[in-house]
Amino acid sequence: MDTRPMRADARRNYERLITTARTAFMEHGTGASLDDIAKRAGVGSGTLYRHFPTRDALLHAVLRERIDGLLAHAEDLLTGPEDAETALGRWLRTYLAGAATPRGTSTVIIEAMSAEWADTGLGAAAAAICDALGRLLDRAQRAGTIRTEIDPHDLLRLTNAIGVASERAPEPGAYADRMLTLLFDGLRTG
Repeated sequence: MDTRPMRADARRNYERLITTARTAFMEHGTGASLDDIAKRAGVGSGTLYRHFPTRDALLHAVLRERIDGLLAHAEDLLTGPEDAETALGRWLRTYLAGAATPRGTSTVIIEAMSAEWADTGLGAAAAAICDALGRLLDRAQRAGTIRTEIDPHDLLRLTNAIGVASERAPEPGAYADRMLTLLFDGLRTG
């Protein structure tokens, strides 16, 4: 693996590709044309593929800040003053708010949870997200407020399913919130 710093022009191309891809994914979803992204960024397809050899690599770069933010948010909630169930609900709402945009993000995360994606950037990100969720879930389960038979993979898949369904709802945020409330009703003990 090459550890030399990027040349200034390569760094500019890299940043322009991420910015352009973020816009394209917001406009057209995660299936936006990679060739179109390269063209809109003012670079050739070879430059795009040199920086991002796969769609997964580009999506991971575009979503990296959001993923890092989610992981930091989980850490804050784990050590914060909120009760375990409230912390879990707050994190899932934050997750869903980010999963709704760009369209297709929830589906990509579901796919990244599969074994064949384990060694990809998004596969590792999905595993980290699932781990963070698992620690929040475990805390709520130990507090006795959330049923113990649910595991973090199932909860993440259910939450992503809400994200996928929300993409087509007239008011995605309100729909996701309502569905998450219903999900929590089923997760609670007693």
